[in-house]
Amino acid sequence: MKVVGTMFFDDNKLLIDKPRKRPTYQMIGGRVEEHETPLEAAIRECHEELGINAQFDKNLFELVMEFDEIATSDGITPIHFYVFQYNGKLKGNLETSEEIEKFLWFDSSMDKDILSNTLKNEVVPYCLEKKLIR
Repeated sequence: MKVVGTMFFDDNKLLIDKPRKRPTYQMIGGRVEEHETPLEAAIRECHEELGINAQFDKNLFELVMEFDEIATSDGITPIHFYVFQYNGKLKGNLETSEEIEKFLWFDSSMDKDILSNTLKNEVVPYCLEKKLIR
């Protein structure tokens, strides 16, 4: 299965969201559908998870990471993860939904136990190494 995530930054913090059906925060993103490229999926997922009032430029997405892992949802399914960095400032207001319970601007001073394995093991270490978050 192919999955995408997008990193948005503000004030050296990473935007993450908490799905209603999961115990941990995750990246803004989701599954790549059969007819989509990873970039198209990332843009669609951002529209779905951030709400209609979030504003971003689809030309400012940059693929910065790819890795393979096992889905934390079932501990069995192999996934190929594409991580995009948004090279701009997210504008507008974020809106929760039936799927998304809340948003959080994360930095390394916060408890890492609230994070999905993908964030904890791959994304946050990358962000710290690149000095994208404090």
